[in-house]
Amino acid sequence: MHELPKGLIFAIYYPVLAAIGLPANLAVVAILSQNSCGLSRCITYYLVSMAVTDLLVMITAVILNRIVGIYSPSSFLSITPVCSFRTAVNMAVIDNSAWLTIAFTFDRFVAISCQNLKATYCTKKVAAWVIGVVSTLCCMKNSFLYFVLEPRYEINSIPWFCSIKEIYYTSSAWAAYDWIRSILNPCLPFILILLLNVLTIRRILSANRARRRLQLQSNGENQCDPEVEKRRKSIILLFSISGTFILLYLLFFLNILYVRAANITYSSGSTSRYSMFYLEQTGYMLQLLSSCINPFIYAVTQSKIRDELKHGVRFALNILINIFKY
Repeated sequence: MHELPKGLIFAIYYPVLAAIGLPANLAVVAILSQNSCGLSRCITYYLVSMAVTDLLVMITAVILNRIVGIYSPSSFLSITPVCSFRTAVNMAVIDNSAWLTIAFTFDRFVAISCQNLKATYCTKKVAAWVIGVVSTLCCMKNSFLYFVLEPRYEINSIPWFCSIKEIYYTSSAWAAYDWIRSILNPCLPFILILLLNVLTIRRILSANRARRRLQLQSNGENQCDPEVEKRRKSIILLFSISGTFILLYLLFFLNILYVRAANITYSSGSTSRYSMFYLEQTGYMLQLLSSCINPFIYAVTQSKIRDELKHGVRFALNILINIFKY
């Protein structure tokens, strides 16, 4: 649904993003799938699903959509049925990435703030069900985009490229669908993650103050609390992922609000069209960057993942060295 960008910045940015994000997410999927990083199965399920979805974002939205569109705009991927399918898949995986981040944030909120629900909700079985339901709903919601697009023109009876049908702008049903799409991503994910983080921080501060008071009453001194230390890494991981999501989605979120509130279109004039296009593209670049950042968050916050990554890099280097020697 996004107009493809042209220019040196875009031509450099997206290949670099793919070159970093693709192997990084692939490495995280391989490491977390071994379940040897000391994380609970519930957290591991969410992190693996997020890494797989981010990997799909790199393949579909960055490589097959952005890079191919910039460097090879007239390839077979631009044939209208393929283009329509790519558009639906791109939006589905991006939506899935956002909503899996919400699912993980909510799971950690329950684990920290709702002790009565923790034993029944924060399990690998519930995590698998949540991941499956979220992924299915994202695919169903975006499948309608396939029917929104029509050929821009035909060459030798072959339809090329994708253009939004006129009925998408005139039909009240499609207008409602467009509003629902904007609400479900990025508006609702942004607000939910921000709200869950605020509630989680308030709960953590309240619980830590209560535990410190109990410690002082029982021991008479402020000692290191093993329970607080045990939860610290999980909390750091949660806030790093959700905080990065909020920062990288902020411009895209504000852009959507501005376009909806001011009823801005690309036909509003040359200056307005130019500025709005680059504002949207910058927000979209940051949105896709969020699918590249998560593997590095895992590596920074989890020492065992760092160790596995170092081991994998050494193994790959040894193979390359042996190949060159041979």
